Amino acid sequence: MTKILFICHGNICRSPMAEFVMKDIVRRHHREKDFEIASAATSTEELGHPVYPPARRKLAEHGLHCDSKTARQMTMADYRYYDLLILMDYNNMKNAKRIIGSDTDNKLHLLMEYTQQGGTVSDPWYTRDFDRAYNDIVKGCEGLFAFLCGQ
Repeated sequence: MTKILFICHGNICRSPMAEFVMKDIVRRHHREKDFEIASAATSTEELGHPVYPPARRKLAEHGLHCDSKTARQMTMADYRYYDLLILMDYNNMKNAKRIIGSDTDNKLHLLMEYTQQGGTVSDPWYTRDFDRAYNDIVKGCEGLFAFLCGQ
C-alpha cells in the first residue's frame, strides 16, 4: 500500500482538493486497496475548519464531496507514517521542513513534479482562480498516479 499525504498552507483549499481528486482517480481505477490518501496543513491557522466553500464547490462541480474534511496540521508522525508527502508550493516545502527537520527519506515532493509543466500549484486563496488550481491539481494527481503505477 502506498500512503500519500497532500500538504498546503492551511489544508482548506489545495491539499484537500488534491486529496479528493486523488481518491477519485484511485477509485475510478479500482485501486482503493493500494492507496491511503489524506491531507494536512503546515500552519495552525485553519485547524478544525472545513474545506473553504469555493474549493468545496469546485470539487462538487466534478462530483467530489469533502463534507467531513476539516483542517489539521502535519506532524513528524505523519512523516514517519506516509510514503510520500506531496506539497503544493515551495513555501509549503520550507514550512514542512521546519516541522520535520531534514527530509532524510526523500519523501517531500511538489505535486507539479509529476507533470510536464512543473512549477507549483498557485494558491486560490490569494488568486481566487479555483479553476486553475483544480486543473493543475488534476494534472498533478494524474501524473502522480501514473508514476506510482509505472505507466
